[in-house]
Amino acid sequence: MEQLVDNDTERKEILKRYRNLLKAYKSPLSKGDKRLIRLAFNMALEAHREMRRKSGEPYIYHPIAVAQITAEEIGLGTTSIVAALLHDVVEDTDITLEDIERTFGKKISSIIDGLTKISGVFDQNSTSLQAENFRKMLLTLSDDVRVILIKLADRLHNMRTLESMSREKQLKIASETNYLYAPLAHRLGLYVIKTELEDLALKYTEPEIYKTIARKLEQTRKDRTKFINEFSEPIKESLGKNGFRFEIKGRPKSIYSIWNKMKKQDVPFEEIYDLFAIRIIIDTAEEKEKSDCWKVYSIVTDFYHPNPDRLRDWISIPKANGYESLHTTVMGPGGKWVEVQIRSKRMDEIAEKGYAAHWKYKDTANAGNENALDEWLHKIREMLENPDANALDFIDDFKLNLFAEEIFVFTPKGEIKTLPVNSTCLDFAFEIHSALGTRCIGAKVNHKLVPLSYKLQSGDQIEIITSAKQNPREEWLGFIVTAKAKSKIKAALKEEKRKTAEEGKNIIEKLFRQHKISFNKGNINEILSCYRIPSSMDLFYRIAIGAIDLKNLEDFNTSGGQIKIKVQKKDEHASLEQLVKEIRGTSGSLVIGDNLNKINYQLSECCTPIAGDDVFGFITDNEGILIHRVNCPKAIQLMSNFSFRIVKAKWTSQKEIIFLAGIRITGLDNMGVVNNITKIISSELKVNIRSINIESNDGMFEGTIMLFVHDTEHLNKLIRKLTALKGILTVSRIDNN
Repeated sequence: MEQLVDNDTERKEILKRYRNLLKAYKSPLSKGDKRLIRLAFNMALEAHREMRRKSGEPYIYHPIAVAQITAEEIGLGTTSIVAALLHDVVEDTDITLEDIERTFGKKISSIIDGLTKISGVFDQNSTSLQAENFRKMLLTLSDDVRVILIKLADRLHNMRTLESMSREKQLKIASETNYLYAPLAHRLGLYVIKTELEDLALKYTEPEIYKTIARKLEQTRKDRTKFINEFSEPIKESLGKNGFRFEIKGRPKSIYSIWNKMKKQDVPFEEIYDLFAIRIIIDTAEEKEKSDCWKVYSIVTDFYHPNPDRLRDWISIPKANGYESLHTTVMGPGGKWVEVQIRSKRMDEIAEKGYAAHWKYKDTANAGNENALDEWLHKIREMLENPDANALDFIDDFKLNLFAEEIFVFTPKGEIKTLPVNSTCLDFAFEIHSALGTRCIGAKVNHKLVPLSYKLQSGDQIEIITSAKQNPREEWLGFIVTAKAKSKIKAALKEEKRKTAEEGKNIIEKLFRQHKISFNKGNINEILSCYRIPSSMDLFYRIAIGAIDLKNLEDFNTSGGQIKIKVQKKDEHASLEQLVKEIRGTSGSLVIGDNLNKINYQLSECCTPIAGDDVFGFITDNEGILIHRVNCPKAIQLMSNFSFRIVKAKWTSQKEIIFLAGIRITGLDNMGVVNNITKIISSELKVNIRSINIESNDGMFEGTIMLFVHDTEHLNKLIRKLTALKGILTVSRIDNN
């Protein structure tokens, strides 16, 4: 009887959520739209009837929530809502794409096909399943951008409900989100979704830091509100007198961006002054937007002095993702710098909802931004056209241009081009045309001769100088920035290597004939195994450049035209599969510090973990297991791309083990300060110092100290003691490198 009540309650809750979904649709729904959405809802409800989420809730809650995000937060229409409701049915149930096409038509079927391809089945043999899936996602994106927008809605809901997952899954999903999905939301202009994805990722990768910043933001909320009201009062009055219809709101910075600033500037929360931005949104006709925004800027700067270095005009030249706004930083009451963003209602909707909002305005005079999306998708297609590209290389190249800040430069004829910050003349050449890039030997920037590696600034005018004798070089990869240039150079180098390898192949064929050895796969494999070379192409290439000399073929054991090489002992490291089975099959996690004879592990040098740190193990091909801190700079990439190589790891509480750790310390250069520091380290806490390096300048000092500690508790106690010393400003942990 109790179960029936539960079912009844759930049924009511499902219908309530469905009605909320219909309310989320901004425009009035036609009868046809309502019928289509109801049809999709019924199909999804029936298909997922027996399924439950990890939290124990009915599975149907998830597709309804994804559809609601699609409608309410991204602003998409009926087609996308229907696709969102059905996005998991083909992968998880007996319903086929043919069933969907029969009921809902080709367009919805093709969007769901794209969403299903992204979710691919986990493949243990893949070097990087996530990388391949992401590549598939981009292929479908170039056909219909709604695929990626629904996928982002799906990811956002998964992140909002991540607490029911295991810690291992939380880390993997949060890392993947930060590595790929947040930058993608940024590139598509979905700032609100990007910000929430970043904050939620931080909540699971750095829970303590997230809680601390969230708590401090809440504690300072009243003061912020009071300051915003005081700041806005004279502006409101003046805008009203000038006949503007407007809205002013204070927007707090995201927890993730505050944490990034704290790390970048190496300062505590209390020293981050721009915790919020003030946004002025004006309701004005599109043809008057630009002039009215500058009028508002003039009113703001009548009351508050602007910082001339902090003016950003994205109205005259919008960002590549369509973002339009006028930003300035002014000196507010009490000597505080305040960022002010000025934009129209149309611009604000595009800033909140990205390209989904562009479709609403695409018939207007501002449709030029629609072309920015087409241009970006065209670049993705170009990169995807290279069938040999390694999926991981592809993602790294693709990421180069996702989050990059932009500069605007000009061709000799005055045509404007958008490039990422730090782009070089060579990047510009490839941006114009691949043939121009491969033949580029230099450039003239503002009529002055500069090298290929010269970094461009906004406003530069560039003329490329070419030579028919020029060919792409390996060292070019060291200074180019754009994904397009990188992929074209790699492809050209690979083609060059292939031609050289052909010469090597001819050399080895000739040698085999001389020694009456058959030129076949078996014999080539024997030589590959002898020299430990991964592929025949690498072997032929090394022979051609003289890195391998095969003149002594008679030293090999040859019989009947076949080569036999003595089988060498296998590497002492256990194979990847054995390691995974051994670790996951016993305690479920690698215990660091125990006497594990069969499993070889070492502490990673990139993040120098110490006992007590939140860590994981990464199974390498030939170095055993590397232990990384969860907040290691490499962790996000490893968890995103190689989750099948990740193993849980935990420390034993062996106090006799010591670890090398580093701290950075700054303060006032008072008499005896160094003596006080070393006294606390050596005498009070009995810590051995490996090295100390302190530099003094204009009454301040900064230094790094490398020392041996037992665990994080030991190190944190030391940091607290040093911070309490008179004259010390900051003490923070650093990596060994």
